[in-house]
Amino acid sequence: MYRSVIISRLLISLALVVVSAGMACAQDRRQNAPGEFDFYVLALSWSPSFCEAAAERGNSGRSQVQCERPYSFVVHGLWPQYERGFPEYCQRPSPRLDRNIMTSMLDLMPAPGLIFNEWDKHGTCSGLGARAYFEGIRKARAAVKIPEEFLQLSEPKTIAPGDLEAAFIKVNPGLSSSAISVTCSGRRLSEVRVCLSKDMQFRACEETDRRACRRDEVVMPPVRGG
Repeated sequence: MYRSVIISRLLISLALVVVSAGMACAQDRRQNAPGEFDFYVLALSWSPSFCEAAAERGNSGRSQVQCERPYSFVVHGLWPQYERGFPEYCQRPSPRLDRNIMTSMLDLMPAPGLIFNEWDKHGTCSGLGARAYFEGIRKARAAVKIPEEFLQLSEPKTIAPGDLEAAFIKVNPGLSSSAISVTCSGRRLSEVRVCLSKDMQFRACEETDRRACRRDEVVMPPVRGG
């Protein structure tokens, strides 16, 4: 009995060592060092899905400005990434974001709270000043064309994630299936994520693709007033 207890304890200790080693490997050695990362993910949120979910949660007041307007895809953020994992909150406290910079981004990111949060969580990891980081967001968004059929979507649309990716690939020369992924929340489309190099060129990103939606189909609620 005593021997079996010892063996059990040894096995548990060994398992903890293996788990700890795995976590260490998963965490990049550059963890949270500003400017030291491999590529960006541009996250484009399907605004009607966000607004429906906010209404269901009773949070529609917080997203009133965004959800009263006919937005389709809006920028969620531009996220520095490692080949495995990602940095976040790389400066604590983060440098204060000038309100003029925030207001200049409302056409792409129609929520002040989102803009401030993206700067604190992701912008501080870019190694750039605030103005340069948000200029980078604007450049990244300009590099990705939204397929025409989604800009004024007037009826709910059910679509396979692969078909949605294909629509983006068709109108964006150089974009491949290894550089784009679709995420979902429940049955709804959540985001389209596009991987970009530091100079805003499309590039493959296996890790991002592994976090993609696994549903056969997703629903795209219609654009307000579309």
